[in-house]
Amino acid sequence: MRVISDRGSKYAVSGGVCVDKDAAKAFLRELKRGKKFAKATHNSWAVVFADATILKSDDGESGAGMAIARVLEGAHARDLIVVVTRWYGGVHLGGDRFRHVSNATQMFLRHWAKSRAS
Repeated sequence: MRVISDRGSKYAVSGGVCVDKDAAKAFLRELKRGKKFAKATHNSWAVVFADATILKSDDGESGAGMAIARVLEGAHARDLIVVVTRWYGGVHLGGDRFRHVSNATQMFLRHWAKSRAS
């Protein structure tokens, strides 16, 4: 789901149920089977497991994995992997990139909750 554009950079967010490290690897492998995601500049992700263990990756976007994890922790979202993908647009966004990563994660969680409620 494409969610944010800023100064040429584009962000998308995806996610799903994830109960262990192997499931996280499988989710990422499947996501990157899509050429668009495989060629993205960054596929940053995080998951907070039921036992509160955090697994994350910045994928070159320093601090992005922790930004996702913080949103997941704050929402008490467990066993749910969220991947925020960025296609770099040529302009450094500074701290705005963390805001975009956090906002994308929040958008995903709202979408996830709505899809589960219906």
